[in-house]
Amino acid sequence: MASPKSQFICNACGAASPRWLGKCPSCGAWNSLEEVITNPTQGVVGKNRLSGQPQALGGASEVATLSDIRAQSVARTPSGMGELDRVLGGGVVEGCVVLIGGDPGIGKSTLLLQALDALQLQGQQTLYVTGEESASQVALRAQRLGLDGSQVRVLAEIQLEKILGTLQTEQPQVAVIDSIQTMYSDALSSAPGSVAQVRECAAHLTRFAKANGTSVILVGHVTKDGQLAGPRVLEHIVDTVLYFEGDTHSAYRMIRAIKNRFGAVNEIGVFGMTDKGLKGVSNPSAIFLSTHGDPVPGSCVLVTLEGSRPLLVEVQALVDGGGPSPRRLSVGLERDRLAMLLAVLHRHGGVATGDQDVFVNAVGGVRISEPAADLAVLMAITSSLRGKPLPKGFLAFGEVGLAGEIRPAPRGQERLKEAAKLGFSVAIVPKANAPKKPGKELDGLTIYPVERVEQAMELVRTLD
Repeated sequence: MASPKSQFICNACGAASPRWLGKCPSCGAWNSLEEVITNPTQGVVGKNRLSGQPQALGGASEVATLSDIRAQSVARTPSGMGELDRVLGGGVVEGCVVLIGGDPGIGKSTLLLQALDALQLQGQQTLYVTGEESASQVALRAQRLGLDGSQVRVLAEIQLEKILGTLQTEQPQVAVIDSIQTMYSDALSSAPGSVAQVRECAAHLTRFAKANGTSVILVGHVTKDGQLAGPRVLEHIVDTVLYFEGDTHSAYRMIRAIKNRFGAVNEIGVFGMTDKGLKGVSNPSAIFLSTHGDPVPGSCVLVTLEGSRPLLVEVQALVDGGGPSPRRLSVGLERDRLAMLLAVLHRHGGVATGDQDVFVNAVGGVRISEPAADLAVLMAITSSLRGKPLPKGFLAFGEVGLAGEIRPAPRGQERLKEAAKLGFSVAIVPKANAPKKPGKELDGLTIYPVERVEQAMELVRTLD
């Protein structure tokens, strides 16, 4: 049997080359050639390496009418970690493929080892495949985490074919691959971590998961930009994509769902790093609020929505005299949106900051992407510029438009209930989010509805 042959295909134009080139001879794209197997491997009949496998994920099926297909609800197995179950949509789904990425040292391996131990205590068959550590290193980590006597099965291997053989023999219900960038297939001659190897290994592991009902969790590295390393198709073929966020110097970590076929996206789980591993935080709003004895200038509390969970986050602003070229710096918020808000504040609010340095920060290392933070950012900036703190127990949320209007935020009632539960007393909200008949759950919270930026600015001056 002839040995497998390969050619290099440009992922931009599809042109083929017998050898690797730095620049595609057809379209001129740089670093776009990827290795692809052209001949079948030994023992496989057909011209494609996947010819001997089911052509549909989970097995072949006949054509059927959608109304005749019986929809079945997927069963979920709780992982034993409430915050992880939240981002997964309630637990681990049979046959799902989860991709989790994050910076080095943030706690990916620690979290998954804890989750596997909790699952095996529930009677689940588990397997931990490590390609970055030896089995003794994994045992040492388990000892540090207090997982004495753990029955989690461990395999230290990086060759895909041996891993698939072990999975077929062990038949685990949940398997962790740590990490996908260290795995390689004998069918390809490229090095582990290359685009072709990552795509090949992920495709075979996904097919195994769908065909055997094994839940596979892939650990992925990230680039310097914070994106998952490897081909973009890696995120397309998996069912769930999770990102680990947070500063490695902080004791808190956040895990966010970017894609989830079995649950809601943009859900967030908060963990605290302890000497016994990661522990879920039941009230994450407390860690995103600074503990000031008295109100300070430049501080405003925002009720942001992360998935189905309202979180209270403190937004801090510092306005200082700038030089010939004033700086605009934001941490946790989009810098372009900050520049837009400053222009709206000048035109419609009558507050000029063109000659001032403006610094904005979201406390706790949280990243705020929703536009409902606009009004709180403006409140913090004006408070710092005037040198007067906002009233005690003050909060604000709402989207600010270029015309100076304040648009409503989604699920405003839930935001107000969360603020009232934590003891806040004054709130400036969009008029559309103001409750018509406040219930008992909003007792003690005075709500001021506004429609324009100038109304909000004038109202804040009267509340001093």
